[in-house]
Amino acid sequence: MQNSLNSLLACVNFEVIKNELYIIMKKLALFFFIFSSTLLNYSQQYAYKIFNNKGKSVGFSKMVKSTVKADVVLFGEYHDNPISHWLQFELASELINQQKLIIGLEMLESDNQHFLNQYMDDKISYTDLDSLARLWSNYSTDYAPIIEMAKEKKCKVVCTNIPRKYARMVYRNGGFEALDNISENEKKFIAPFPILFDPELSQYKNMLEFMGGHGSPDIVKAQAIKDATMAHFISENLKDNHIFLHLNGAYHSDFFQGILWYLIQARPTLNYKTISTVNQQSIRKLEKEHLGRADFIICVDNNMTKTH
Repeated sequence: MQNSLNSLLACVNFEVIKNELYIIMKKLALFFFIFSSTLLNYSQQYAYKIFNNKGKSVGFSKMVKSTVKADVVLFGEYHDNPISHWLQFELASELINQQKLIIGLEMLESDNQHFLNQYMDDKISYTDLDSLARLWSNYSTDYAPIIEMAKEKKCKVVCTNIPRKYARMVYRNGGFEALDNISENEKKFIAPFPILFDPELSQYKNMLEFMGGHGSPDIVKAQAIKDATMAHFISENLKDNHIFLHLNGAYHSDFFQGILWYLIQARPTLNYKTISTVNQQSIRKLEKEHLGRADFIICVDNNMTKTH
């Protein structure tokens, strides 16, 4: 019996069995890793998701491929949303590597263009720019990175917004007519008069309805003169074979209105793309109210932290 057992064991190739067991264990380990990762990914709450205007989920690369063919890209942000600012920087980085780029910002007012130009040419310091140009409180965290990149790449940056004192005059002192008596030099910082205005645009109507008894037609006109002025300085600074990437609050370009409406009046044949930002409790599916808001909608989880 012992001799028979020894003979049987001699015929067994333990090295082969060991290798086979090793392969089986590796496959089991891989299976459990994939299974556990799938469960983790299924339950994990991601920070954002990008959709097209019909609500189909798309990747960042799809957005880049579409916008790189545009003449003007209006990137609508939530001012305190870090996802907006990060993706603005990432998109600008992609575009600047593929095309000649011009960047414009709502956050910089048109009468500060001289100071910005000086900063971009290293003629004044950041401290000087901060004291002279009425920078927003979140400039250093949310907009400085994109400005610094533009400076390094020798990319033109345009201050597009109306100086706030003139928008305030429109709101408080009787509409567009409040600006009739400002000097010709001051008018250089505003869209040319007379200002076109369509009070039937849904975004303007919604704005007035949202404010209820606290709103007035003049506050909508103040919004419109901002839109008109930003569109004017975008149009004035467009160049052939360049993309103009403009950063603005989402409401200024949502539903293809606001700035875009004014741009189309002046330059109807250009290729425009719009991007918007929205917040949702769940980002798995774009809610109905956001469909058609822009060519691309960045849906951000409600729990995302704010920059200010």
